[in-house]
Amino acid sequence: MSRVAEFEELRPLLFAISYRILGSVSEAEDAVQETWLRYERSATTPTSTKAFLSAVVTRISIDVLRSARVRREQYVGQWLPEPLITDTYSDPARSAELADSVSTAALLLLERLSPLERAVFVLREVFAFDFPEIASVVDRSEAACRQLAVRARRHMDAGRPRFETDRKQRNALAVRFFRALREGDLDGLRALLAADVRMTADTAGRGPNWVKGVFGVERVARTLASVAPLVIGVGVTEELRVMNGDIGAVYRDRSGKVVGTVTVDGVDGRIQQIHTLLNPDKLRHLGPVGDAAAVVREALRTR
Repeated sequence: MSRVAEFEELRPLLFAISYRILGSVSEAEDAVQETWLRYERSATTPTSTKAFLSAVVTRISIDVLRSARVRREQYVGQWLPEPLITDTYSDPARSAELADSVSTAALLLLERLSPLERAVFVLREVFAFDFPEIASVVDRSEAACRQLAVRARRHMDAGRPRFETDRKQRNALAVRFFRALREGDLDGLRALLAADVRMTADTAGRGPNWVKGVFGVERVARTLASVAPLVIGVGVTEELRVMNGDIGAVYRDRSGKVVGTVTVDGVDGRIQQIHTLLNPDKLRHLGPVGDAAAVVREALRTR
């Protein structure tokens, strides 16, 4: 098999590793491309191409994450991962675990880890690499990798919200939520929201005033029930998609350009977190991007 064919066969795995480390589709794609360039230039014929390429993409992703963390500390408002519509890596025996590992909730928890902890956690807990392999990838001893894994797991367990674990129930809840949202159904939204519901938006400082968060059933329900009919009234359409492993929505303006996405997390049959992504830089991989702020302004003028 040629190097090109070997690489293309492993590309879905390499992207899957990098995306979970970085939380960014564009950065993960760049990391995979850089992995190919290094592999193409290498005179080495690895014993295991999978192990070699996994190590390269992980090291590149760690370096990118170290740089990205500085930018994220200066980020305006809520930071959210770039939405992942299609995870091309497939392992039928572990499909549920793989899907859970790209959920918005999981990726936000991973942000709390150091780059090394995050890489070790992803390789061990998501992709079941053994510790000798991980030690080789991150250039640490096996003992150090075990300590990193334990520390990462402790942080993840301590911060993990109590979200719905059954995927069918999660998706059914999301579908009911988006139906009530489309219809501007205030009572329906109230019935679906948890008492401590929180809605935040990632706009990078270029969006509406809920960037700092809207909290509580009444405020969230009224905000959603008032805004949704207005934006639909100016031609915004909703497209339900599997996004980061769960049902989410992509919103497009009247010309078909992407203006935002929404994902939700639920527990005990109620929505607890609503994540709205309006930062155009994080939507470009979904297609041509529109101006969400302009859509909102137009919608408000029609009130």
